[in-house]
Amino acid sequence: MMCIGRMGVPQLDMVNGSFGGVINNLYKVILVLLTIMFQSTSSFNNRSAKPIASAFLAGDIILGGLFPVHHKGIGEQPCGEINTDRGIERLEAMLFTIDEINRDPSILPGIHLGASLYDTCARGTYALEQSLEFIRASFYSLDTSEFVCSDGSQATAKLSPTKVTGVVGGSYSTVSMQVANLLRLFKLPQVSYASTSASLSDKTRYDYFLRTVPPDTLQAKALVDIVQEFNWTYVSTVSSEGEYGSSGIDYFQQEARAKNICIAANVKIPAKSTNATFDRTIRDLLEKPEAKVVIVFVRIEDAKGLLDAATRFNLTGQHVWVASDAWGRQDAPVKDNQLAAQGAITLELQSTPIKTFESYFQNLNPRGNKRNPWFREYWEAINKCSWKENKYTSTSRNIRYCTGAEKLTRKITQQEGKVQFIYDAVYALAIALDTMQKTLCPNTTRLCRAMERIDGERLLKDFLLNVSFDDGYGAHVQFDKHGDALGRYTIMNYQRNRTSRRYEYQEIGRWSKNLDLDLDKIIWAGGTDKIPNSRCSEPCKEGEIKNMRQGDPCCWICTKCQPWEYVKDEKTCESCGMGGWPYTNKSGCYRLVIEHMTWTSIYAIVPMCLAAVGIMCTNFVILLFIMYNNTPVVMASGRELSYMLLCGCLICYLMTFVLLAMPSIIICALQRFGVGFGFSIIYSALLTKTNRISRIFESARRSAKRPPFISPKSQILLALILISIQILFTAVWLLIETPGTRHHIPDERKPLIILKCKSDDISFLVSLVYNMLLIIICTVYAVKTRKIPENFNESKFIGFAMYTTCIIWLAFVPIYFGTLNSFKIQITTLCVSISLSASVALLCLFFPKVYVIVFQPQKNVRKLTMNSASYKLAQTGSTGTSNNYAPSSEHIRLNVQQRFGAGTTTETETDRDSLASL
Repeated sequence: MMCIGRMGVPQLDMVNGSFGGVINNLYKVILVLLTIMFQSTSSFNNRSAKPIASAFLAGDIILGGLFPVHHKGIGEQPCGEINTDRGIERLEAMLFTIDEINRDPSILPGIHLGASLYDTCARGTYALEQSLEFIRASFYSLDTSEFVCSDGSQATAKLSPTKVTGVVGGSYSTVSMQVANLLRLFKLPQVSYASTSASLSDKTRYDYFLRTVPPDTLQAKALVDIVQEFNWTYVSTVSSEGEYGSSGIDYFQQEARAKNICIAANVKIPAKSTNATFDRTIRDLLEKPEAKVVIVFVRIEDAKGLLDAATRFNLTGQHVWVASDAWGRQDAPVKDNQLAAQGAITLELQSTPIKTFESYFQNLNPRGNKRNPWFREYWEAINKCSWKENKYTSTSRNIRYCTGAEKLTRKITQQEGKVQFIYDAVYALAIALDTMQKTLCPNTTRLCRAMERIDGERLLKDFLLNVSFDDGYGAHVQFDKHGDALGRYTIMNYQRNRTSRRYEYQEIGRWSKNLDLDLDKIIWAGGTDKIPNSRCSEPCKEGEIKNMRQGDPCCWICTKCQPWEYVKDEKTCESCGMGGWPYTNKSGCYRLVIEHMTWTSIYAIVPMCLAAVGIMCTNFVILLFIMYNNTPVVMASGRELSYMLLCGCLICYLMTFVLLAMPSIIICALQRFGVGFGFSIIYSALLTKTNRISRIFESARRSAKRPPFISPKSQILLALILISIQILFTAVWLLIETPGTRHHIPDERKPLIILKCKSDDISFLVSLVYNMLLIIICTVYAVKTRKIPENFNESKFIGFAMYTTCIIWLAFVPIYFGTLNSFKIQITTLCVSISLSASVALLCLFFPKVYVIVFQPQKNVRKLTMNSASYKLAQTGSTGTSNNYAPSSEHIRLNVQQRFGAGTTTETETDRDSLASL
């Protein structure tokens, strides 16, 4: 019988969406239309064409499914060998879950779920072609009334497209992306059980995509936490080309940089890889021998190729592989590569084996499992046998034929890791449909008119995104605003069991926002418990910075900061600046405590003791002179100048306490005035004395005329004039450079800040230049009068005092300026020098007189001994023969009354007493 008629014209489904919405994606729709029209024409015109293989389960509501039943093909072949590790078991997990839901009266009661499942062959383009079957019913409307059979009966379509409500899958992220771009045009919700690419969280591009697994951003965080846990700072990375590997490793590197983890080598494995590709990858890793840890974010096929290459290079224990969930706990990568993989740490999406599914799967039989067209092929591969009716079966005598009586025996721990996620994905769709059915059809358990053509947009936004349930196997299923599931991972260690001596995956911890590891369970390569080291350079110690090696930012040489520097960042030392000093750990700076001389310091106690003794001695002499003021010894010493000189000594001793006091404006002014003032009193008085002696005897040598200005009043006036010059200089200095305090840092490389007077050391020394001039002149006069008669011996004591003072000052200047970096020694030196200068004058000029007054009072009487004294003059050329001195009888007799004439009685007595002291 033959039916003829006209083929239905393709019509856009206007129920689930508007024509304008499709027009916005016209370039994609045109591609789909051309493909469907081509396939439709072929299907109707060529009935003998082989239909697309699928696992089909009839039902009232059909769910689509995409699974990598076969491996990716080589060359032009889209599909390769059967995928024994992932494909069939995942597909059967969906069929098992649908069976369980159909038996559950609480979910979609009275409604039977069906399934239409396709093979993706792990290829995005092939998966897209298979996915066209899901949308065929939405795209075509075939009017069979226009077909007429030869016998007059009404024609029926042999093949009618099956409309699906939602799709479970795909597995690889690249597959899910291409499928999602297609399904979103027709508002078909898609729930993946394995695609983890972070790009799929972008709801502007993949708005109908959800998943029961977490995105790779969380997996990247988990990997970084593992690296941090073992203090690995220098790692290499290997990633597969494509969305899964590229985006995953990018997120890892982003997280690693934030945690100061350096990337040594970053190797990408291209989509079409050969053994040479993997060998080159291993060589690239070996170029960075310090990076023993390798982060592996690759597809399962690439993980196998990588370990095969490591075995060829005999890299036993050379690297520690830290792998993503694509490797997980799969046996395929480690098969025949146990030594190369030993010690590897892998992530596996946390899942619980489903015991009822394990029982279901192990009881499957190829003769009874008619709904899965690929199960017989799987049976051959898993049992290493062939079916007799298979036309491709070898004719070899050693061939083993399948009987169907073979058993699938394995441990439940070998259950494929994504089974629970497939289980959750199917349940999420079923519960969302159940809620939708109860909302739209409240009075029936059947599909009402509102559910005959399910609105995918409403199903997704109102029901599927709001699903929340516990699956009964330890997982809570819920989607966030990006359609992602909660992140939870199991961490495995591939190790050799120390009891059974077999290699196996051992669970060592879990990750859910935070890392929880049991370090005692880990066995590294070689069976050791010692954590491998993966650093290019050891961490720098406190106070050290990194000097980076050129061209490699992850390797460095540690260099110590200077004592006065702190560690600004890991590569920079910086000075703490004036008044600052780094903490012990060099993490920052603190302000130095301002130091100054304290009374309790040994540097202050010693000069204070010396000054105190000097003050007591000076006061004793002053008191003694006051008591014996009218005695010949006191009168003969020149009382007025003696008291002036003693006051100068007292001021010098008192200056020790001013110099040791805490600097302030008043203290600084007193220091600058007092030191020079005290010295000027002493040396002005001494200069007046030595000048008077010199003038008297020089005048006596030339004539009998009395020299001018030798009376006590004249001497006091002359001394005051000399003192006033020092006062004038000091006043000008105080006006030009006003007194104050400053914070002085002798050396910013030392932790010292000193509170000092504002004037510097040079200006202070300049202020003493005038006193130095007085000392020099006094010394000159002392030298000139060294041969005067013995009775006038005070000039000799003055000379001795001047010589000693010069020695003290010559020693003081280099010591003072040589101790600038030790302010305590500097101040102590200054105080001691001032006290010694005063002490020299006190001892040399007053000790002989005090001795006479106290211990030899019988000598403290007036004696006119000056007439017995003679001043021997060297004979000049006009008064004697050449090279001969005058006879010893030629003396100049000094008689006060005769030489200098009569004056008033008081003046004469005073002059006589003063001259006697000469």
